Amino acid sequence: MSVLQSIVDGVALGAVYALVAVGLALVFGVMRLINFAHGELITAGGYTLALTAAFPRVASVTITVLVCIVFALVIERVAFRPLRDASPTTTLVATFAVAFALQGVWLIAFGPEGRTADVLASLNQRAFAGDLDVRWITLTMLAVGGLLLGGTAFLLGRTTIGLQMRAAAADFRAARLLGVRADTVISFAFVLAGLLAAAVAILTVPRPLVTPTFGLEVTILGLVGVVVGGIDRLGTATLGGFAIGFLTSVLGDALPADERVFLPSFVFLLVIV
Repeated sequence: MSVLQSIVDGVALGAVYALVAVGLALVFGVMRLINFAHGELITAGGYTLALTAAFPRVASVTITVLVCIVFALVIERVAFRPLRDASPTTTLVATFAVAFALQGVWLIAFGPEGRTADVLASLNQRAFAGDLDVRWITLTMLAVGGLLLGGTAFLLGRTTIGLQMRAAAADFRAARLLGVRADTVISFAFVLAGLLAAAVAILTVPRPLVTPTFGLEVTILGLVGVVVGGIDRLGTATLGGFAIGFLTSVLGDALPADERVFLPSFVFLLVIV
């Protein structure tokens, strides 16, 4: 595989992992909460795509976005809001509890075997002829990733709710004293996280199978990127997520087929180094 091919694939996957990073960093910014349950939003989106595969494409994508946003709001309201004043250790354990509980739900409802969602299967076709194998899904990853990242940056930098979220991320207590409504800001952060999780599910599902651990696997790698970039700084966290996605794609292309099962191990080893 050519170097240029690896770079193109890496940039596309990096854009997707950057979306994962933003979703994690947004919630951490307003709640100081590392939300491991974020992966279950991605899994919910994947299964929704699979269940609505017979629907028109626009309807399937719309339903997926709505499901992810509703799931995000329900998780925040039921699991995290009652623990808002609890210690960071308690809330961290709560995110694990929610994640594993939902994995159990997926396992009971859909079984351990993977589900495929062919709603966007046509995007796996080559975009144009030539030596470079660029598929429509790759171009879609670049376009949607860039659009959502740019839209998030605009929202945070140019709107009132974005200013309130930035103030809450800087000093939540002081922001509340200045009139920032905590429930509104936190709920909006979860809505954005749900929207980004839906985008990740939609962009990722055309390739792998959706399994009960589908979203968690993506989130763990995204979280590594966020931590490397700096989870308390949205810009560098996004770059960290992008770097992990890029590295994962490039290493996946470089490794022989029989060794790609060890891809996460190689990624983590390089992060440690």
